[in-house]
Order: sequence, then structure tokens, then C-alpha cells
Amino acid sequence: MIKLEDVLKPTQQELYDRISKTYAGRISRLKGGFVLVQGEAPVMLVAHLDTVHHEPVKQICKTQDGNILMSPQGIGGDDRCGVYALQKVYESAIVKPWLLFTCDEETGCVGAGKFVDRYQRGKLPKMDGLKMIIEIDRKGQRDAVFYSCDNPEFEKYVTGKGFKTAQGSFSDISEIAPVVGVAAVNLSSGYYNAHQTHEYINRRHLNFTVRKVLEMVEDSVRADFPKYEYIEAYYPVRQLRGQNIWADWDYPKSTASKKQKDERYDIPQHLLYEWSVLLDFYSFEELKEIHIEYGDEMIHQMYQDEVAPDYEDDEDWGAVLCGR
Repeated sequence: MIKLEDVLKPTQQELYDRISKTYAGRISRLKGGFVLVQGEAPVMLVAHLDTVHHEPVKQICKTQDGNILMSPQGIGGDDRCGVYALQKVYESAIVKPWLLFTCDEETGCVGAGKFVDRYQRGKLPKMDGLKMIIEIDRKGQRDAVFYSCDNPEFEKYVTGKGFKTAQGSFSDISEIAPVVGVAAVNLSSGYYNAHQTHEYINRRHLNFTVRKVLEMVEDSVRADFPKYEYIEAYYPVRQLRGQNIWADWDYPKSTASKKQKDERYDIPQHLLYEWSVLLDFYSFEELKEIHIEYGDEMIHQMYQDEVAPDYEDDEDWGAVLCGR
């Protein structure tokens, strides 16, 4: 039986090797790229093996009830929570889903890119029957991020499971879903303070997602369950430092009403990049309220705090929980 603690301490390479061994005979893999586990249920679950932290987890610290987990080295819930969730769902499912474990998502979705390349060249098993793709790599609880996938029926199905639509900038499914042609969503996995040493995991919030994804896998095998196709959302493009930035956090989708368009919040051009990245950590409404009240400097500071911390000087919050 898989345990959350089992996936927190190994390095990316150790975890890659362990997963390859666990699912031997059912895998397609590429060293430094991905491990694809073939399933029977028409659902592919996605998580990434790497974390941003400099050293492997040596010490896991827990609250008395065991619900909150931290580490002085950084617990790595982003995305070891997803790696655990995929294996837990697979272990519990009667009809097994497909699993995709990618490498080096934090450095530009490297593994997802290699998966897409292999898929396009016909070097992977046929996945024509897939009905949906579910990534488990989102902070917090009950968020569902669809990125540029604009399939209203799929969104209705996912939010009907107790999730709420949220905004995000980019993840593995942003690369994978358009190529495979299947609707995809990224769900919360119970980690908080991502990319910092005081990151922590709420086990109950993670287990909620595991239960709901298991329900979705079970739903998918019904004969009357639809295939949700990937539908590209239309967004205007803005220029930022010479590059096109898809402003999906700023503009409503093409199906939005005129009233929604009139009520959009115009983000200053010089904040577009930082704003888009911060959507991985905060909701659009939270950022909007903070910007209105505190101005540009607070957005700059939040970006530095959340995305570009100096890990050597970062306060050792894990040590506080460990009682040292």
C-alpha cells in the first residue's frame, strides 16, 4: 500500500526508477523525460516527479494528528502530492487509469515536451479512447484549472465533483492536452506555500482530491460517459518584452457576455508576467484586491516572495515545526 511519506524523500531519479520497477511490463518511458503507465480506464492522470528544492527531504515533521507535514529541506508537495495521488488512485481503482509521470516540469515542462514529441511521432501506445486528462499539481484545496481548454460541459462535470474553477498560468497539461485532443484539468493536491522551504501539505485536502479523482475514473468506464474533446479558448494576445502573452487571466473567454467584457480588470502592461505567474499561488480576485489596495509594489514583492526566494537565507519554518 502506497504511503505519502514513500514519495517525499527520494530524488527525482530514484522515484523514476522506483515507478519504472513498480509498473514494469506496462510502461513506456524515456530517461530524463517521463514514465507512461498503460491503463484500461479511458482517463490519463498526470503528475511530475521533480520539486524545486535544492536537497532531498531528510526529515518529515508532522502535527500531532499527522495531518500537516513539513520539512526543514522543503517538503516538496509540488508535486509529490500528485505522484502519491496517482499511485493511490491506481491502487484503489478496479479498472486502472493511465498514469503519466513527467520529469523536470519545474524547469519548463521538459518531460511533457518529450512526451508530446514521442506521441506525435507515433512512438507511444494508442490513446485514441481517452475521454479526459486529469493533472494533480495545483496548490490548495478544490481548485480546478483548465488553462486554455474551453469545454463548458467538461468544466461543468469537474465542478460538479466539488471543485471550483480557478486560474493558472501553465503546467504539463498545457503542452499535452492540445496535442492529444482531450479536455484536461489541473486539480488541487493539498500543498501550500509552494516553492518555499516552509511549504506544507494538508493530508485531508489531498485525500479529498484522491477520492474525487477515483470517482471520476470510475465514471469514465460507463458506456454512456462522454469523451470530452479539447476545445481551444480564444484570448487576445498582448506583447510583453517582445513576446506574446496569452492574457487568459485578464480577458473572458469568447463565450463570455458583453457585460463580463465590460467589467474586466485591466492589468498594467508592466505587471503582466508577474501577475500571470502569481496565478499559480493566488486567485485572480485576490490579486485584483491586493493591487487595488496596495499598488504595483505589492505585486512585485509577492512575486519575489513566492517565485524567486533565496533558499539559502529563507527562514527555516520546517525547523520550527520540528521543534528545533
